Amino acid sequence: MMCASISYSVPEEKKRGSLVANVLKDLKLGIGELSARRAQLVSKSSKQYFHLDTQSGNLLINDKIDREALCGQTEPCLLRLQIVLEDPLEFYSVDISIEDVNDHPPIFSKQKFDLEVPENVPRYMRFPLESAQDEDLGENSIQNYTLSPNEHFKLGVENNTDGSIYVDLIVEKVLDREKDPLFGLTLMAIDGGVPQRTGTVQINIKVVDINDNSPHFTQSEYKVRLKENSPRDTLVTKVEARDLDFGTNAQITYSFHRVPKKILNLFQLNEMTGEIIVLGDIDYEKETSYDMSIKATDDGGLSGQCRVFIEVGDVNDNAPEVSIISLKNIIREDSPLETVVALFSVTDEDSGDNGKTACSVEMTLPFVLKATQNNFYQLVIQYPLDREKVSEYNVTITAMDRGSPRLTSTSIIHVQITDVNDNTPVFGKPLFEMRLQENNIPGLLIGSVHAIDLDTEQNGKVSYSILPGEIGANHAVSYISINSETGNVYALRSLDFEQIKNFRVTVKATDGGIPPLNSDAVVEVVVIDENDNAPFFLYPLQNSTFPCNELLPKVAEAGYLVTKVVAVDGDSGQNSWLSYEILKATDPGLFSIGAQNGEVKTRRPLTERDSSKQRLIIVVKDNGDPPQTSTATLNVLLVNGFSDPYLKVVDVHQKDHEDEGTLTMYLVICLASVSFVFLLCIVAFVGIKMCKKDHGSSFIVAPPHFPPAIPESCTDSQSGSLSRNYQYDVCLTNGSLTSDFRFLRPLIPVFSVADPNLPVNHKTASGSHDLPNCLEDTQSREQGQASLSEDAAPRSGGPSCTVNQAIGANVNSGQNDWLSYQ
Repeated sequence: MMCASISYSVPEEKKRGSLVANVLKDLKLGIGELSARRAQLVSKSSKQYFHLDTQSGNLLINDKIDREALCGQTEPCLLRLQIVLEDPLEFYSVDISIEDVNDHPPIFSKQKFDLEVPENVPRYMRFPLESAQDEDLGENSIQNYTLSPNEHFKLGVENNTDGSIYVDLIVEKVLDREKDPLFGLTLMAIDGGVPQRTGTVQINIKVVDINDNSPHFTQSEYKVRLKENSPRDTLVTKVEARDLDFGTNAQITYSFHRVPKKILNLFQLNEMTGEIIVLGDIDYEKETSYDMSIKATDDGGLSGQCRVFIEVGDVNDNAPEVSIISLKNIIREDSPLETVVALFSVTDEDSGDNGKTACSVEMTLPFVLKATQNNFYQLVIQYPLDREKVSEYNVTITAMDRGSPRLTSTSIIHVQITDVNDNTPVFGKPLFEMRLQENNIPGLLIGSVHAIDLDTEQNGKVSYSILPGEIGANHAVSYISINSETGNVYALRSLDFEQIKNFRVTVKATDGGIPPLNSDAVVEVVVIDENDNAPFFLYPLQNSTFPCNELLPKVAEAGYLVTKVVAVDGDSGQNSWLSYEILKATDPGLFSIGAQNGEVKTRRPLTERDSSKQRLIIVVKDNGDPPQTSTATLNVLLVNGFSDPYLKVVDVHQKDHEDEGTLTMYLVICLASVSFVFLLCIVAFVGIKMCKKDHGSSFIVAPPHFPPAIPESCTDSQSGSLSRNYQYDVCLTNGSLTSDFRFLRPLIPVFSVADPNLPVNHKTASGSHDLPNCLEDTQSREQGQASLSEDAAPRSGGPSCTVNQAIGANVNSGQNDWLSYQ
């Protein structure tokens, strides 16, 4: 709002730093309030003549003031200032009157004046003289004129309404050219200042013959309109005077009469034609009109006068000027709307519509201009700021007047937006997948995560951490760690694919702002298997102290299935793909093994020349890189006495299933028979011990060496397990040429055990240890009995699996050599 105005006066020519007044009392403000409210002293003048001390409130002279240069003859000479206060916005008008001092003496335009006076002029005839010019005003201007003493002339002084003094030379005594043809007089102009100053001029008077007609102008006044900035030599107007005399007395010359020096600098008068042309720069802003007197003089010395009034027309030749008073060029991006960024004023030295201005800024900027008063404007925030989109603005303020043509000026304000923490860190993707080879070294770099924060400096500095979590029974931080600055992820321990195949952790990215902002991302670590486990034989097991023996009838044909080798590999994928081959054999051409299923078969029929004990070294190899291998030893014993009808390989899948009731009846009969035979054997054994009969009839027990236990992991998968469970019923006689061998269908289905780590209880029945020797020595008619059985029983509730055949032999004949198994 506009507050009251105050006025001060100060003499011109005061030294720089001189005190004009203290504004605190007049403005009713306290000490320091000017500084707190960011007081500004605004002057419309291009030169700053005053300075406001905001601490003390003193108004000081900033530059030496020349009243005549500043205001000319204008009275009073005022300098208008404005004191602008902020928070709240207030304006105080300050008018400073510049007082005149007597610093200029009166000056005549010429050093001497030549005057011709006809001798027949009557007494008291007046001859106007050119007045002296004094740039001072009032008492300091010209107050009086004096003329050197003489008897023919005296001075006549007139005070004009505008304050100027006109002086005339008056003839006091009749002239006589023959006595006094020339007069030399001194005219002195005296001002009223202290100290008093004077100026003189020499007047030379020549007495001439009479000329009774003076020149007369056709118009007593000429009024002319002239545009400012008119080029040099532009014709302003033409004055014309006429003289009724003849000859030389009728020849007229024109001259300026009693005009100030500035008129002589701006205009030129042709002495012969009376044309007035432009000589200097016409500026409406300096002077709006000019008044001059023109004198026409004939050769006889008579003269006439007229007045010329020149009105200067304004032209739009001054562009508006933008003056920044207050500026906040660094603002926060969360600054509220309507925050004042800059305070400035717009001035135009032209008048009328040429001096009316309008201000604007670009519509795309988040700022808007608000006009206050007296051509003051505020640049305020119109829309919310976002440093991440635009970090700085160059606000171009355009000021335009309403003249024709319109003139514009621009001022650029640079506004910098400072950052606040308004952006959370953002990961490039929500899930980072990292692959890690098992058996890695601790501290291995497995990957990195990266989050971007659009803020700057500390607000944009991102740190990484792992959120608490569990991986199995262990904490997540015990498996991996992350570099808080770079986001690199490291493995803290060596991982085993067989124990853990993958796991997930949550990584948090936090910026350094106040308050800090964060976001999460998931890191999935996939453990890649490597070939670090050698194949393991489930059958034949190699940890037993006894070798694994298999029986093969000598009448077997080519392609006869001897046994099936089963191995597993703890690795996965192609590292667990197994292939079998015979590394070494007693007779390399007798047996073959399936590379994928591990089935050991005969390649040709057996002959009498084949060794009765064949030793096979079987190697199993996985598909890893490099591959790993394991070997197993298998002993095959060639035996006689198997019945021919049952030697052929029987396809189990082609047998029809028997009725379940019939099977149950057979089982009951077998159980009763076995119980009976068992009791009979006990009685026989007790009788033998008691009677001490012939020792040759005793049984020779020679159990074969089979693995004590087969793990439950004997599945029929790619690792290779027995595809079917078989039960064999073998009848051997000592004297008959043929023996009965019955190949029965499986009693129970095949099960695949998924978990190889589940424990299995195995029970191994004892049998004959020297069965091959017993079979080879049948010609000696020694009684022997060999039985081999193995019963694999799973835990309660689990699947059962028959892992091998049980074969028994009895040296008796007839019905006594029939054996049964359960």
